[in-house]
Amino acid sequence: MTAFLISTAVIFVAELGDKSQLMAMTFAARYRARDVLLAITGATLIVHLASVGIGFWIGDAFAEHQDWIAIIAGLAFVVFGLWTLRGDELTDEEADKARRAKGAAILAVGTAFFLAELGDKTMLATITLATREGWFGTWIGSTLGMVAADALAIAVGALLGRKLPERAITIGAAVLFFAFGAVLIAEGLGWIG
Repeated sequence: MTAFLISTAVIFVAELGDKSQLMAMTFAARYRARDVLLAITGATLIVHLASVGIGFWIGDAFAEHQDWIAIIAGLAFVVFGLWTLRGDELTDEEADKARRAKGAAILAVGTAFFLAELGDKTMLATITLATREGWFGTWIGSTLGMVAADALAIAVGALLGRKLPERAITIGAAVLFFAFGAVLIAEGLGWIG
């Protein structure tokens, strides 16, 4: 249950202001929100299953070095915080592809999301979480966190347009990444236990 709760919260925060959240809003302007959410869920389930598999393998392979894993994971979360501050924007080409996507909505959106998430910070955060937490809870929690953040983007985007306090969301997400990273580093160094 801990893995589920932590991964849901961390991935929800990681997804705030992320490129795939912008894609979700763009696709929702073209397709029904239900189809976009189904496609996001399917793509996320697949990508995050691979992510937890990688993370679980790393955690298992280095089980005797949990302190080092905690420190490295903490540093990774600091990097995710910096990445969040840097920002993530949808390029004109990506936005144009989302607007012009043809074929079945679920297939078009699902493929776009699958490709966009490969190597994205949410995938890397899921791998990092799975090195220390249970794979199943991390998988389900990270998927729920991402889908919830993207559903929020679609709903808020529909209600408010582009008038979201983007900078405040970015800073808040970065601060949470830094805090989570600091806790993991302190745990790895034996300062908290």
